[in-house]
Amino acid sequence: MASFNSFWIFSLAFFLIASPFLQVARSDEGVDTTTEEGSDIGVVGEEAPDFDSIGDFSPAPGIDTISVFPKNFAKLVTAGEDTELLVGVKNNGDSSLNVVAIKASVHLPVDHRLLVQNLTAQVFNNGSVPASAQATFPYIFAVSKFLQPGSFDLVGTIIYEIGEQPYQSTFFNGTVEVVEAGGILSIESVFLVTLGVALLVLLGLWIHGQIQNLSKKTKRAPKVEVGTRSTDASTDEWLQGTAYTQSLSSKSKKKK
Repeated sequence: MASFNSFWIFSLAFFLIASPFLQVARSDEGVDTTTEEGSDIGVVGEEAPDFDSIGDFSPAPGIDTISVFPKNFAKLVTAGEDTELLVGVKNNGDSSLNVVAIKASVHLPVDHRLLVQNLTAQVFNNGSVPASAQATFPYIFAVSKFLQPGSFDLVGTIIYEIGEQPYQSTFFNGTVEVVEAGGILSIESVFLVTLGVALLVLLGLWIHGQIQNLSKKTKRAPKVEVGTRSTDASTDEWLQGTAYTQSLSSKSKKKK
């Protein structure tokens, strides 16, 4: 239980201190926390040995590993461009360990045995982690620019030595999303355009509803007032010359 709690504390601390500007191990017991430019920490390229032909080693007891994609929690990998991955190591053992290299490979998610690409190994010439210490190591890799966009499985392994005995631990075994160069911008553009269109549609519907409500309130049937004078005038004109008009004329003369 104590080891389990220690691992989670280490995980939390790793996420808090992980930074894309970090270029060497952080430690709570004497490991350098800064790196001068040009220091011989790791060698990448043709000088790195072929670790894929060496074979697999077992993990050492008491060694915990964790990883994070700094500023890239969606785990997007742009084809043909560098992607940074930070690897955290906590040495819970009694002896110091020496990190030799970090390697990774890309597999098809449908069948993990189908290898897509072996990525370049990162070799460390000064990767010592004392007992009861923790450290962070950068790993920069690039998948082939010809790799089709989609989901792939990435397997990352850190190789280290304890007392000249080699070991290895898998720090990442999960799915990453490979995108084309500029694909992230395209996705963001499509999202923004879609969001803008949706907002415009909602605004149009709201305005249409307001107009309908106002028209219902103001739309009333017009009142038709029938004037008595116009009715009397039309009636008099129609009865003019009849006995009715003559009787009315005689009555008015009598009143005078």
